[in-house]
Amino acid sequence: MTRHYENLSVDLRDVLLWVRIDRPRSRNALSRRTLAELGTAFARHAEDAAIKAVVLTGAGEAAFAAGGDLKELVTLRSAEDAGELFDLATQAIDAIRRFPVPVVAALNGVALGGGAELAVACDFRVAAAHAHIGYIQGRLNISSGFGGGTDLMRLLGPVRGLSLALNAEDLDAHQAHAVGLIDEIVQHGETLEQCIERFLRPVLRHTPDVIRAFKAMALAERLGETHERRRQIERDWFVKTWPSAEHWQAIEARTKKHS
Repeated sequence: MTRHYENLSVDLRDVLLWVRIDRPRSRNALSRRTLAELGTAFARHAEDAAIKAVVLTGAGEAAFAAGGDLKELVTLRSAEDAGELFDLATQAIDAIRRFPVPVVAALNGVALGGGAELAVACDFRVAAAHAHIGYIQGRLNISSGFGGGTDLMRLLGPVRGLSLALNAEDLDAHQAHAVGLIDEIVQHGETLEQCIERFLRPVLRHTPDVIRAFKAMALAERLGETHERRRQIERDWFVKTWPSAEHWQAIEARTKKHS
């Protein structure tokens, strides 16, 4: 099933949801409408219990998302405009951050500025060999505007994150992998889609509830929930998954194997 938006295409393939930014002529730049559509698309599918993972990518091979749409954003000049943009973008991208199953950013090309923030908002990043990623906002004399600075510092730690942001570096896939921004790179002779399939294969073996359980724990850590709240989330999911038919089928199969 494929659903088309003005700037996105959303395709549900069995248990995998593909969300593609479809603005190749603009290098998949993140306009306000594009950001809003991303928020809508993720919110719409958040309750779909069959989905095990989401892949977020861009159309074409040049760009995942080459930052904010400067042709549109150049009209926003005041501090009030900036605050409204930040609030719109973070609210939309929070739907990705808080999605109940893992979201993989498939970097088919450059992810720069706001595009890098979008990628780092996801749980994992898989990259084509020619992909680049960079927090280059400092080159335009601005800071991160989509909540991605917080994500960067959490992911890399304050020292490495600060260094990367202040250097405004545009890293190739291998450099990004070395510092921890990229989790997997397409291997020789492999397509990006094949790499994603390989990367997600261990994840997709699990039941939807097991996937949701561990994503909930990761999200609680990401959001800085209290120790008590994180422990309660873990308990709740354990109590839910323990009596499941899938658990006891696995126990029975393992017992037979070792008997």
